[in-house]
Amino acid sequence: MTTKIKVLLAEDEPALAQIIKESLETRNFQVAHCKNGQEAFDTFLNECPDILVLDVMMPLKDGFSVAQDVRKVNKSIPIIFLTAKSQTQDVLDGFAVGGNDYLKKPFSMEELIVRIHALLGRIVPKTNEERITIGRYVFNSVKQTLVFEDKVEHLTHREAALLQLLMENKNEIIDRTVLLKKIWGDTDFFSGRSMDVFITKLRKKLSLDTTVQIINIRSQGYKLIC
Repeated sequence: MTTKIKVLLAEDEPALAQIIKESLETRNFQVAHCKNGQEAFDTFLNECPDILVLDVMMPLKDGFSVAQDVRKVNKSIPIIFLTAKSQTQDVLDGFAVGGNDYLKKPFSMEELIVRIHALLGRIVPKTNEERITIGRYVFNSVKQTLVFEDKVEHLTHREAALLQLLMENKNEIIDRTVLLKKIWGDTDFFSGRSMDVFITKLRKKLSLDTTVQIINIRSQGYKLIC
């Protein structure tokens, strides 16, 4: 029997929550629904879900606050925000507190499911070599770790996928559109801003070796130099 993906859904609109929960459960997901942010965080601690789907505006604790608390405990569990907000700053704030994806209401269930599967590791390109040297770093694409001497960084699924593609094209420009289509599945404005945020995160995690750089080639894409 296929193991069900455990989704923690935090949504305070009863009708929408029921639709999402029932739709996911008919597709072999196991869903724990929470009606507010505090309940969501408590459930996260007790039930060990595979992924969090958090509404931004909720009673007691908003989705961003839940994500911040979760990240203090778990740096890698995927988090998707659901929101009616569409301002650029709202999107950036979501990524800044540890979100991995951002879905604007209204959305299709098919889109949510695709994004859940993507964040749970199906976006990481297959490779014959698990351990890859990047300057003085060792990147393990399966364990999703980046090691510098005795310092270990745990990468999210999307960070690992992005670094993998950059490494496969090291010292060459890889087009923004290629990265967006392969990892985000979309080339819209919000996906582009999301990728820029993840590039910034990777630069920070690679900053201990000055010979490793991710360069932005204006109007073209990115180049990993090592």
